[in-house]
Amino acid sequence: MGQTIIITGGGSGIGRATARRFLDGGWRVGLIGRRADALRDTAGDSPDALILPCDVTDAAAVDRAFAQAQAAWGRLDALFNNAGAMLISRLIDEISPEEWRAVTDVNITGMFLCARAAFRQMRHQDPVGGRIINNGSISASAPRPGSVPYTVSKHAVTGLTRTLALDGRPYTIACGQIDVGNAATDLTAVMDKGTLQADGTMKVEPSMNVAEVAEAVWMMANQPKGTNMLNVTIMATNMPFVGRG
Repeated sequence: MGQTIIITGGGSGIGRATARRFLDGGWRVGLIGRRADALRDTAGDSPDALILPCDVTDAAAVDRAFAQAQAAWGRLDALFNNAGAMLISRLIDEISPEEWRAVTDVNITGMFLCARAAFRQMRHQDPVGGRIINNGSISASAPRPGSVPYTVSKHAVTGLTRTLALDGRPYTIACGQIDVGNAATDLTAVMDKGTLQADGTMKVEPSMNVAEVAEAVWMMANQPKGTNMLNVTIMATNMPFVGRG
C-alpha cells in the first residue's frame, strides 16, 4: 500500500493540484475541505482518495476527519496543512473584527487544529513519525500593503512550523513550510487586474502555474527519513518580492 497524506483545502487551487500530484504518485490522499462536491471533483475516480468534508476551524470536526483517516489507513505519513483565507487589501482601521477573525480562524486556528490532530496520530502510531508541511507565504517575510490579517497569520504559521520542527524531534516528526509567491489560483484571481505596490501604484505581477507548487510539496514530502526541508520559497521568477518594500 502507498504512503498516506491528508491535504486541507483540497477542493481547489494549490490543495487540488497537490492532491492530484500525490494520487498520481501512488499515495493514498485524504481530502479535507468544506465542500464535499469540490473534494469529489479533485478525487475524480481514484480509489486512493478519501473524502473528508470538514471545516478546519471546528475542532470536533477536525478530530473526526483525522479519526476517519486513521480508521481507513491505520497510519498517517504526512499532512499538507494548506487551507487558507485572505482579505482584499485595506488599512487596519477599515478591517472589522469579524473580518480579522474570518482570516485568522482559518490561517492560524485551522492550521493549529490540523497540526494538532496529525501530531497526535504520528506520535502514537507504530512506528512513530511523519511529516507536516505548512503552507506559509512570502508574506511571512515581507508584507504587501494593506494585509494585516493575512500577514500576521502567516508569521504565526512560521512560529508553528519552527516549534513543531523542534517538538517533533523525539518522535521523528519533521515539520517544514512552503512559502508561495504568485501561484495562479481562484484565490489570487483578484490580483489579475493589478496588485497594490509599496509605492502606491497598481501593477500586474507575473504568476506561475499551480502545478509547480504541487511539485515542490511532493519533493518536500518525499525527503528520506531523517531529512527535513524546514523552509522552501517558490515564486514566479519576475515577481516583485526580492527588494519589496
